[in-house]
Amino acid sequence: MPAAPKRKTSARKTTRKAAPKRKTAARKGPVNKGARGEWVLITGASAGIGEALAGKFAEGGFDLVLAARSKDKLAKLGKKLSAKHGIATEVAQIDLAKPGAPRDLFDEMVSRGIDIDVLVNNAGVLEMGAFKTQAPETLGDMIRLNTVALTELAALFVPPMAKRRSGRVLNVASVASFQPVPSLAVYAGTKAFVLSLTESLAEELKPDGVTVTALCPGITETNMFGTIKSSNERTEKIPSFLVGDVQEVAQEGYDACIKGDVVRVPGLAYAMTTSIGRAAPRWLTRLVAGTIGRQMM
Repeated sequence: MPAAPKRKTSARKTTRKAAPKRKTAARKGPVNKGARGEWVLITGASAGIGEALAGKFAEGGFDLVLAARSKDKLAKLGKKLSAKHGIATEVAQIDLAKPGAPRDLFDEMVSRGIDIDVLVNNAGVLEMGAFKTQAPETLGDMIRLNTVALTELAALFVPPMAKRRSGRVLNVASVASFQPVPSLAVYAGTKAFVLSLTESLAEELKPDGVTVTALCPGITETNMFGTIKSSNERTEKIPSFLVGDVQEVAQEGYDACIKGDVVRVPGLAYAMTTSIGRAAPRWLTRLVAGTIGRQMM
């Protein structure tokens, strides 16, 4: 008998199922509640222009991170703005004059899972008086807060903005940025630095989609100005039309930031003065500023 033909057995292909990709949980952070869906970090937010700016950004639908030394004031402000505008608010208690504080604030935002879309560098101090009578330590603290902390915060928060190709920085400078001011020599110097840095970064960061704005207010009715008035009776000579309303100043700052303007000087009188000062010879600007400034000492 012929042998039965061999039965062909089809090779059974065994396909190994690929292991399912492990899902990595997205970093969880506070939920955005504002209409803009963007976080704004405002330093020096517990009073004055910073507090007023917080109100304007809240009204515009931004969620807020309020940073300053006074936790209680920040918590109270945050609660009020959340209730009024339906936004999310976070509080960060910090003294930015201390070395390393800007890095601590940045790391805290990372740990909370908050990506800052708008940085408002408002924290600053002012010391008025004759340079020869001021303590070196006081002047050093002013320089550290007004310039070093501001620069470090920008250096920390701008790179992530540039990577996302979207972001805004609002630096609060002063009309003192534009000319020398005897009796405010160091303060004016720090604000001149802020203005110069702002204008430089505004051009440098254009390709990255990040705008940088300098708000340059004149004398503004805040607690800081109240303290100066109480310690220097000569400030009573300042005409009332030169003292700006803090809400109007903050609105100008907010509008400029949203539009991406580089420099904004609130108030017609100050806008005209700074324009004339820029066009005038340095010796004339110095002479006029000196004559007025010495009367304040």
